[in-house]
Amino acid sequence: MFRIAGLLGTVLFISGCMVKPYVLTQDDVQTRVAKDLETVSALQEPLSGPIDLYEAIARALKYNLDAKVKAMQAQLAHQQLNVAHYTLLPQLSANAGFDGRNSYSGGGAQSLLDGRPVLEPFTSSDKNVVSGNLALSWDVLDFGLSFVRAQQAADNVMIAEEERRRIAVRLVQDVRSAYWRAISAERVLARVKFLDESVNTALERAQQIVDKKLQTPLTPLNYRRDLLNIQREVQRLYRELSTARVQLASMMGLPPGTEYELEVPQRTSTLPVVNLNTERMEEQALLYRAELRSIDYQKRINAKEARAVFLELFPNLKLSLGGYYSSNSFFLYQNWLGYASQVSWNLVSAFRMPAKLKAVEAHRQVLDAQSTALTLTILTEVHVGALQFAHASQEYFTAKSYHETQLAITDHTKNLWLTKSTTDLTLIRERVNDVLAEVRMDSAQSGVESAYATLMASMGEDAAPTGLDGQTVTELADALRKQWAPATRAVSETGRRPELHAIPMAN
Repeated sequence: MFRIAGLLGTVLFISGCMVKPYVLTQDDVQTRVAKDLETVSALQEPLSGPIDLYEAIARALKYNLDAKVKAMQAQLAHQQLNVAHYTLLPQLSANAGFDGRNSYSGGGAQSLLDGRPVLEPFTSSDKNVVSGNLALSWDVLDFGLSFVRAQQAADNVMIAEEERRRIAVRLVQDVRSAYWRAISAERVLARVKFLDESVNTALERAQQIVDKKLQTPLTPLNYRRDLLNIQREVQRLYRELSTARVQLASMMGLPPGTEYELEVPQRTSTLPVVNLNTERMEEQALLYRAELRSIDYQKRINAKEARAVFLELFPNLKLSLGGYYSSNSFFLYQNWLGYASQVSWNLVSAFRMPAKLKAVEAHRQVLDAQSTALTLTILTEVHVGALQFAHASQEYFTAKSYHETQLAITDHTKNLWLTKSTTDLTLIRERVNDVLAEVRMDSAQSGVESAYATLMASMGEDAAPTGLDGQTVTELADALRKQWAPATRAVSETGRRPELHAIPMAN
């Protein structure tokens, strides 16, 4: 018997030493890469047409990775609450076992007076015994503590939902800004590229003048310097606009390199409208900001922690009831019902309770301080957001007037250029100014949209309707359109004439 046990132990020891680390093979890595790429591609609903603002927001809310992480954290909190519910139930345990030995379990007895045996050696158990039981036990104190922990888990669910709502609000704000920058790029990027080509043509012509010495060197050099300044501005503008689509695609969760089309709205656009009543905005912000509501839930959790500390002070009562079976032939009854109760009291809990209560009180004071500081910050954000929205609206109308003025100047310059009354440099400069004015107007509109989203975020306004998990992109976009579209007003703008770059430049 001992030889067999020793041999078995040696085999187990040797097998444990045989486990060694090994490097991933190239096939393993390639399999993982292919699986990840397939997963990323399968996460999104396919693009069905041009993307407008509300579909962009809908895709960002559903597929943005940061938003998905917060959604998964909320789902995790729900699952933890479900687990906490099961801790309220009594324990029901089923056990089965087998006991065997090579000899009988026997014993004897002797007198305490003279030490003589009073009984012959006897046994009360078979060599092999099969037993089993099904027992129900309930710990009263653990039930009370589990009930408090379940309530805290429910509050953690609400904290996760508030954090998810906060991320959604910020995401909508970023998507609005990126979308309008991408729209600006769609409108003027072709003109910017054409202007860059026109400047290159003019630079080559200026270099020919210098090489052929048709004029004094200073005049073409000054002309070339002005052209290079214009080209630098055009290239900077092209760089900024060309990255807008990539940034928007990243926010929508599209895989890098995905081709998509934007639905470019007409120049007669809409601007958000807000009733800037400071008192009402402050009240709404303090009522609905996710950060403050999260602290409220944390205060509830802390108050329940104090209740749990008091519960730990009480003695513990454990009740049990079960049915039992044993195959031992010496038992008079091989099936029986058993029940018991037990009271225990941890006396140390009375000594550690003051320290725990002090920790709970310190946490409450920290939460109160956080709430006070956050309240002041939120009120400041509301006032700053209102001012930014008002200034952004004024800047938009100023940019709109500037654009209309620049259109007229460019038209006059074009007419003068056609009659040989002005230079190519002047026409190119005014074309650049025209594009810049258009981009600034689009940027101002993007600023209004971003300021509006920032103001709504500072007030705790819900960025998206509830229950978006089970909705498709189209359904969510329609819900967003109904929620956000009423808060806009039409802004009449001067119609855009045919693009200037359609007129060929004279040699």
